[in-house]
Amino acid sequence: MILSPFEWMIAKRYMLPGKGEAVIALVASISIGVVMLSVAMLVIVMSVMNGFRAELLDRITGLNGHAVIQGYGDRIDDWQAVLEEVRDTPGVTRASPLIEKPLWASFNGRGDAVLVRGNTQEDIDRLRPDLLAGDFDSLVEGERNVAIGSRLAMNLGLRLGDTITIVNPQGRTTPFGTVPRQIGYTVTALFEVGVYDFDERFIVMPIPNAQQLLLTGDTIGMIEVTTDDADKVEEYLQPLAEALAGRAVVTNWKSMNASLFEALQVERVAMAFALSIIVLVAAFNILSSLVMLVRSKTRDIAIMRTMGATRKSLLKIFVTTGSVIGAIGTFAGLALGFVVLTFRQPIVGVIEAVTGQNLWNPEVRFLTELPAQPDAVEIVAIAVMAMGLSFLATLYPAYRAAGTDPVEVLRYE
Repeated sequence: MILSPFEWMIAKRYMLPGKGEAVIALVASISIGVVMLSVAMLVIVMSVMNGFRAELLDRITGLNGHAVIQGYGDRIDDWQAVLEEVRDTPGVTRASPLIEKPLWASFNGRGDAVLVRGNTQEDIDRLRPDLLAGDFDSLVEGERNVAIGSRLAMNLGLRLGDTITIVNPQGRTTPFGTVPRQIGYTVTALFEVGVYDFDERFIVMPIPNAQQLLLTGDTIGMIEVTTDDADKVEEYLQPLAEALAGRAVVTNWKSMNASLFEALQVERVAMAFALSIIVLVAAFNILSSLVMLVRSKTRDIAIMRTMGATRKSLLKIFVTTGSVIGAIGTFAGLALGFVVLTFRQPIVGVIEAVTGQNLWNPEVRFLTELPAQPDAVEIVAIAVMAMGLSFLATLYPAYRAAGTDPVEVLRYE
């Protein structure tokens, strides 16, 4: 829609109402503000929801892979052959043996349920970015050294160099019954994955040490699998699941965390729908401001019609006025949204300090920090929706202005 110099001049004058039109200016300013806030909220909420899902998936799969092959009875006796079969499966990028067992740990009279993980040295090295203190190089076969999550260390009061006692209830059988196996391990590394449940429970050690603790001999309980596309993990591992039927079960990240990710998806859709209604409300604000502008400019419109202005020109003038208001609000909202996302963590800290409330409790939110991942396609869709609704809101007032009868308006002037 190309405007002539005359049409653009009138549109600019209507975008900036004069001193006697303070109410119209106020309504137009409110319209811009509502569009800005609604767009900003959509960008912020959708980016945080995307970030939460992506971060949670990354943290969960970072420790458990995209799938786990678990033997019946927590034992895969011929695990070396199964491991090679998994590695030869198309789409699989990494496969490694894993031992994982829920046990009990204590220190200085304080105890807690833990999850002991026996990892290969390669998998232990993948935790290096999450290292808080100590050294993973100390976790070697034959040494009673372990790495524990930061929250577990906090709960039990552990520090580097302290000895944590791990209790395996399935100990050795004696004439007096089964005696639980208790072994002391030196804490030589602290890590923080960023997922609260992991940091609160995990104890990591080399696989041979875990086999010795659990008295399992040269067997493992599961194989951790990573593929080149997390969303195609079922397709990649379906032939493997059929081949291992009766010996092991293949469980992927979707089924292991199905309820969590389904809840996230439902919440994401619900939030998008609710916030889209706010954008619709902003469009109604634009409509009301233009209706007021048309009513106050009825005499001017009639004069322009008598001077030769066409209905199409008036239509273009008022559509442009409303669309520019929507565009200003949209781009201001995008800018505000990006600013809030950039400084989201300090903002959360300030709000917590002012209100005295813990807004991001990792015990509830799983992650220790507020994540965000803007999606370009979603942001473009939000901008198009806001500007599209703003444009639609201009049509009724513009048609009313274009339909003004100059004879009726000027009859009593």
